Order: sequence, then C-alpha cells, then structure tokens
Amino acid sequence: MSLLRVENVSKHFGSLIAVDNVSMTVEPGELRAVIGPNGAGKTTFFNMISGFLNQTSGKIVFDGEDISSLWPARRVWRGIARTFQITEVFPELSVRENLRIAVEVASGYRLHLWQSRNIDGEVKARVVDLLEMGGLADKADRLVGELSHGDQRSTEIMMALALKPRLLLLDEPTAGMGDQETYEITQLIRKLHRDQKHSIVLIEHDMRVVFHLADRIMVLAEGKMLAEGTPKEIAANETVQAAYLGKAAA
Repeated sequence: MSLLRVENVSKHFGSLIAVDNVSMTVEPGELRAVIGPNGAGKTTFFNMISGFLNQTSGKIVFDGEDISSLWPARRVWRGIARTFQITEVFPELSVRENLRIAVEVASGYRLHLWQSRNIDGEVKARVVDLLEMGGLADKADRLVGELSHGDQRSTEIMMALALKPRLLLLDEPTAGMGDQETYEITQLIRKLHRDQKHSIVLIEHDMRVVFHLADRIMVLAEGKMLAEGTPKEIAANETVQAAYLGKAAA
C-alpha cells in the first residue's frame, strides 16, 4: 500500500488557480522531489498535504486513511512532519534545548511538570541520537541563533525527525546556502533516506541536489503537473527542458 496518495487536488484563491488537478503517490522509503519555476504551486501543494491549507477539491490519503479534513496537528500525530522555506527554530535556545523540546512534544512529556528519572534519561538519550544523526554533537550547547544557516537547517530537520514521522516534507532545504552548506545538507538528507530509510518529499530549486537525491521527480508549472518520472527521464524530457530546466541552467 502506498504511504501517501494525493488524488486530483486543486486549490483556488478566488479566480486564481494555484494548483490544478494534481496527483502524486509516494511509496514507503521513497524520496520524491517536486520541482518547478517560481509560482508553480509547489509550496501550496505542500501546504495542502500538511494541512495548512484546505484543498478546493480532491483527496489526500495517508497510510490508507483519508486525512483531507484533518488539522495540521492531527496529521503530525498520524506521522507527517515538515520543515519550511524560512527555518523554524528557537534561536535564543541551544541546539540541545531545541531538540529536547521537540522530543518532549513528540513523546507527550511536555505536559508533565515533573518527569521521572527514567523518562528524563529517555529524553536525553533521544536528543543525543538526534545530535549525532544531524552532525550537531559538537554544537549541542551553542545558541541556534549563533550558528550558520546550514546548521540551523540541520537543527530544524532534526526537530522534525524528533516527531518520529513516517513521511518527512522538506520545503527548499538548501535555500540561501553556499556550496559547502548545500553539500552538507544534501549528505544529511541522503543519509536519512538511504541509511535511515525515511520516506521524504522535498521541494528544491537546486537541480544538483534534486538529481543527486531523488528516486522520482514531479515537475509543476502554472499549478499543473508538467511531467513525472525518474531523474534520467526528467532530464531527457524536452517539455521540461523548454519550460524549466533550460531556464534554470541559464
């Protein structure tokens, strides 16, 4: 059974059609990329999957359950977590404290004023695992606001993983980064997908990242699906070349 099925979804803002009858299927363990020029409807599409926007028509099915009408928090508890174009962290707290908050929320401990020694130990152990997984162990006690953009993004991704998602949505994870930071985030995503077997859907403008990571790619243009296929198929697609890749390379 597919992990995620997006069936003929559309989103209208008055007379503006931001997403027009788009479908997508994500299999367990797959890394799917969504690409397209600015204004193609990519983030609107993500917002409908995660529940931040209600679709005008169509249906979203996650692990066999119709989640089309669920609030965002309910979708998180079902197993969908996401990051945003603008990094969402607590800059005045340390990396360790950011991750601890996420772990406690995911475990339901945040509502408990007093925690037993066993629970506190479990939380600390999970935070250490996330620090090591994200390559952040040597920065654990630094304030997130003092870190590079790449390390802030890594922290945000690890906070999303603290929620123990079955599907991770990454919205332009390398936006605004230089070559070295882009390489490091790409390697982190690759590790989460290939080594940790996470199912991931990402929006990304950097074609080097997309073609290095994705199992399959969906191309949006003017709110409609222009093409879908493997990286090799998309790279060879003349329609995609004319509408997007040629412009992106220019």
